[in-house]
Amino acid sequence: MIGIVLAAGEGTRMRPLTKTRPKVLLPVADRRLIDFSIEAMKRIGVEHLVVVVEYLAEKVERYVKDRWGDSFELEFVRQGKPLGTAHAVYVAWREIEPDETVVITNGDLVFDSELLERAVREHEGVASMVLVEVEDPSEFGVARLQDGYVVELVEKPKPEEAPSNLANAGVYVAEPEFERFLERVKPSPRGEFEITDALLDAAIDEGVLGISYDGFWSDVGRPWDLLDANAWALRNAMSRPEVEGVIEENVELRGPVWVAEDAILRSGAVVEGPAYIGPGCEIGPNCYIRPATTLVRDVRIGQAVEIKNSIIMEGTNVSHLSYVGDSVIGAKCNLGAGTIIANLRHDERNVKVVVKGELEDTGRRKFGAVLGDGVKTGINTSILPGRKLGPYSATAPSTVVRKNVPEGKMLVQGDQILVDWEGRG
Repeated sequence: MIGIVLAAGEGTRMRPLTKTRPKVLLPVADRRLIDFSIEAMKRIGVEHLVVVVEYLAEKVERYVKDRWGDSFELEFVRQGKPLGTAHAVYVAWREIEPDETVVITNGDLVFDSELLERAVREHEGVASMVLVEVEDPSEFGVARLQDGYVVELVEKPKPEEAPSNLANAGVYVAEPEFERFLERVKPSPRGEFEITDALLDAAIDEGVLGISYDGFWSDVGRPWDLLDANAWALRNAMSRPEVEGVIEENVELRGPVWVAEDAILRSGAVVEGPAYIGPGCEIGPNCYIRPATTLVRDVRIGQAVEIKNSIIMEGTNVSHLSYVGDSVIGAKCNLGAGTIIANLRHDERNVKVVVKGELEDTGRRKFGAVLGDGVKTGINTSILPGRKLGPYSATAPSTVVRKNVPEGKMLVQGDQILVDWEGRG
């Protein structure tokens, strides 16, 4: 079998995290998003793996080569202009000219490897697609099945026009003959070549099997989805807990905790699992790491800091007397002493976040902040729930962050005045 992983997209709904990294390289537990698809490909016996890249392509190529170069015959294909999923698949297809079964996945999915195993096992005909039930079908390709086969397929319908709540999971199995359906796809009203059009064409001509899956699956479309995926992975996708770092006296590890090589947990630290402490991290003394937290690499957590249900990326420093709850923090940030990231509204309503200019309900009562790479907060900064700070932005001491802070700007006083900030190190 040949595997194709689609990893060319920008992930604009994950801003500011994806301003400086490809979405597929966002961390989840001890791995990156793209690793879930690639690991599943390895489990089903794929030997030739093709990764379609474009946005920050060199970063994706370098990571995949370093981690998976010995496991596959690896090939990278540049998509060029992003013209949709059918275009991305077709670009790869023309490059490899397959003469055997092809397994295709989006590279930003988190799922149990059983999903791909089942897709390959149940596949029949020219193409099969995996479907998952979703609450809001308006953001997906949505299928209607009859006797297990796709009879209707609509891309991102209005909620009242959705033929079902069965969403395209971004996982497909196809035979070489599927190429002719890719070739016949015409641009959608959005100007993109949609893979749902190729699948519907195949369904009409020859039949496409719809494989319903009810296990864990996430397309990690928003920053808060990353937290959900991280919590699931820590509980369900990790190997047996290992402690390889240095643990000083009077440290408490409660539940499953992974402590990687060269990490240090200083006296008085309490870590409640599931939690992942990555290589080179320095924790404490006297701090509290609560469940569903991932500290990626070389993260410094200071005296009397509390971290809850958060992802903190490489080289970030959270200084003493700070609190980070239900948040995603980028790489090489510095949170000054006494920085508090609030995660709960006084009225206890769901936290809302601006995504691509629109205010979205996270569906969560508790959600903190999203910080891009290189953010610096002054001492005693308070950040209200649902706020975003762009890469290399900053706050002055004793500032309350009531609105989003754009990239390269500093918030200098309580009435939210912004000034240019040369914060790149």
